[in-house]
Formats: sequence, structure tokens, C-alpha cells
Amino acid sequence: MAAGYQTVPQFKNLTLLPGIFVEELEATQPGWTQAQLDYWSRWLDSQLRKRYAVPFVDPIPEVVAGWLTRIVSLRVLLRRGVDPTDAQFTEIKTDSDGARSEIREAATSGDNVYELPLRADLPGTSGVVYAAPLSYTEASPYVWTTVQRESARDEDQNGSGTRR
Repeated sequence: MAAGYQTVPQFKNLTLLPGIFVEELEATQPGWTQAQLDYWSRWLDSQLRKRYAVPFVDPIPEVVAGWLTRIVSLRVLLRRGVDPTDAQFTEIKTDSDGARSEIREAATSGDNVYELPLRADLPGTSGVVYAAPLSYTEASPYVWTTVQRESARDEDQNGSGTRR
């Protein structure tokens, strides 16, 4: 596998760009797209290193693959050449900027919303973790019968027939 989180075929499957754009770029400049995927994978690692266990291992978190695709899509479009007034270019640029913003949030936010593997060597590191049950009782499953019997006995002794 490549040094990055994606190969060019994986990138083609996720990007909003037409596959022909990627194929033409690979035909004229072989290896450029893979070099971008590798570079931006390491950039992601550098941003997330303080909190998360990077580099991520198989399976790569889907959110990471999405961030990488959104960032590299803009790079591919710019390398290919684009009219800056094109509506698709504006949308892809906004998407890339959004990915960078989400990465920044994941790296710095105390209330993280992204489920990524945390570093094990940092005690107290916070992130999304699976919670434990939110209730606890000392009673056994049979205590309810004892409570019911005591309640019935109290009602009989009172003679009123009403529960307390």
C-alpha cells in the first residue's frame, strides 16, 4: 500500500470530480496524484497527532478518508486548470475549506464529535469514547418480591387495604 491513506483508484471512487480528470492528470503527470495523497495524509497526521493515535491503521476511519479526498480534490482541480468562476470549482473549494475546518475542530476541540482512536499514552485525553451503563442498583432481581410481600403484610396489619 502507498504511504498515504488512499491509492489513486480509492480516491477516484470518493471524489466529486469526474474520473476522467484524474485519469488525464495521471496520464500527463504520472504519480502526482499519489504524491498529493501521501503528502496530505501526513499533513492530517501532523494536525491530529496531539490527541489521536496516528498514523491510522487498517481500517482507515472513513472520516479521515473523506477529509483527504475533499482536500486533494481541490488540488487535482487546480493542477488540471480551472476557471475560477466555475460553480463546480467554488463548491469544491468550499468543501475543501470545510474539511480543513473539521480537521482543526477534531484536533483542538475538547468536545470532539469525531470517533477516532485516541492515543493510549496520554492519560486524561478526551475524545469520543463508548460510555458505560448510566444506571446501577444494589438490588438483586428477587428483591421486588420481598418488597411486595412486606407491603402486603403492612396493608393487612393496618386493616385499611391501602398501600402506604
